[in-house]
Amino acid sequence: MTVLEPEAPAPSQRSLLREIVRLLRPFWKVAVFATIMGALSGLSTAWLLATVNRALHAAEGVRADGMPADLLLSFAALCVLIVAGEIASDLGNGLVGQNVVAGLRADLSQRILSAPIAEIERFRAHRITTVLNQDIDTISTFTFGFSSLAIAAAVTLGCFAYLALLSPPLCLIVAVAIALGSWAHAFARRLGRRGFEAARQAQDELQGQYRAITEGAKELRIDRRRRRHVRDAQLMVTIERIRSLRVRAMRVFMSANAFGSVLFFAVIGLVLHLQGRLPVDAPALSGFVIVLLYVKGPLAQLIGALPLLGQAQVAMRRVAELSLRFSSPESGLSRQGTENREIRAPRSIDMRRVAYSYPAGPGASRFTLGPIDLRIRAGEMLFLVGDNGSGKTTLIKLLLGLYDPQEGVILMDGEPVVAGNRDDYRQLFGTVFSDYYLFDDVVVRPGREAEAAAYLDRLELGHKVSLKAGRFSTLDLSTGQRKRLALVHAYLDKRPILVFDEWAADQDPAFRQVFYTEILPELKRSGRTLVVISHDDRYFHVADRVVHLADGRIVEDAAAPELVR
Repeated sequence: MTVLEPEAPAPSQRSLLREIVRLLRPFWKVAVFATIMGALSGLSTAWLLATVNRALHAAEGVRADGMPADLLLSFAALCVLIVAGEIASDLGNGLVGQNVVAGLRADLSQRILSAPIAEIERFRAHRITTVLNQDIDTISTFTFGFSSLAIAAAVTLGCFAYLALLSPPLCLIVAVAIALGSWAHAFARRLGRRGFEAARQAQDELQGQYRAITEGAKELRIDRRRRRHVRDAQLMVTIERIRSLRVRAMRVFMSANAFGSVLFFAVIGLVLHLQGRLPVDAPALSGFVIVLLYVKGPLAQLIGALPLLGQAQVAMRRVAELSLRFSSPESGLSRQGTENREIRAPRSIDMRRVAYSYPAGPGASRFTLGPIDLRIRAGEMLFLVGDNGSGKTTLIKLLLGLYDPQEGVILMDGEPVVAGNRDDYRQLFGTVFSDYYLFDDVVVRPGREAEAAAYLDRLELGHKVSLKAGRFSTLDLSTGQRKRLALVHAYLDKRPILVFDEWAADQDPAFRQVFYTEILPELKRSGRTLVVISHDDRYFHVADRVVHLADGRIVEDAAAPELVR
């Protein structure tokens, strides 16, 4: 089933700022303290430069009598302030940054866990993975360097304040040069961020291609033409596009940086060339040159961080986009459920005029399931059959409460299944989907090892797998064996209704017969209600009813004996 992936709304600058403020709010005191200490360290550095300049030109002379006592005390105090400020700023900003990153990870994980299944399917798993891994790591890397950037900014501001005190006219010349350099960097930043944004979009494609070469490794080994196509026309093209976009963006930043350095040294050269004609005494002039040469380091650090800042902005925008996309959690998931109570099996589940439509994909018509009228009675075994694309899996997702019906209603013992009770309703079901995910642990009451061992032996897995401390010893199994292990999960959960989506498709003929003629009847005799998607018409007689779907509609609903030829 091809589902159109709608464009997510782009987060605005206001929503992005709101998200940052929300994450920083719990740590604002630490953030403010760390920022103040970083600023104090930077300003102290500028003050230290002024003190050194004064000491060099002190009337007493450093060589004859040593540094004056007041300058010596100032020097020592400023050194302590610089070191203490750096330590406090590093620790504080590091703590805040990592707490923000942890908060982002926890918040996004919770949003994904609470998001409607249909929304997760439309956004696509590889895009979610890229945000959770690459974008969060980019933000984490930026937070590690934020403290040094804050100190560099404070040093730069303090140095320029000192330059203004030494000579306002010379400081004005420097300010003009800095303004030109800032304009060049602002222009470069806009161009560079576009490149990083395009590269980040290509990362989504690359993530999907990585999945193709890992999950489709077997298919690629036996299809040389496909393998070469994936390598040459997809992977290499995308990798090269990302490299090219990032190199181009970095080149723009580096060019702007080089232009700023040229302006910087041009100002120093101009000052030295005009020193005899400027109304500035020697101590002020030497202090001016010393400060200019020193401040170039912090200024270059700030400028060099612009590419990382651009990538962090892109990453934060992607995080905000995902957060916005999953901002409407499914109702009822936060309620306390029935984990510690026995789940009562309903007498019946009714689907009345239930319908669900997917968005139309490019070049494809809109698929609609329904309207469906279907009753499932307690203790019966129902087979759901039909061609591929007939709507069987969609019907199952509606029955399980994974999709919310767009029309009609689902009733449990006559009571509507709505947002307030839907999550409790889902707990009735144990499932093995065709695209199941196999967990390596079980979330059941402790002390179930003996029961699990019996199930493993029953499914001919006891010689390979055991359950110890709530965890299976291995998942390194064949496809059919992994599905049997998924059935062990369903056994141990003891849900009253079991749903199997093409469970027997990966089993050998002998075990397929065991499943239909022994396992399913045993589950039915234990009181379970069974819903089985199947194409094995040789075993339809095992069911109580067979429901046939075609083009999203029920075309036949008959007792199994009526179908036996």
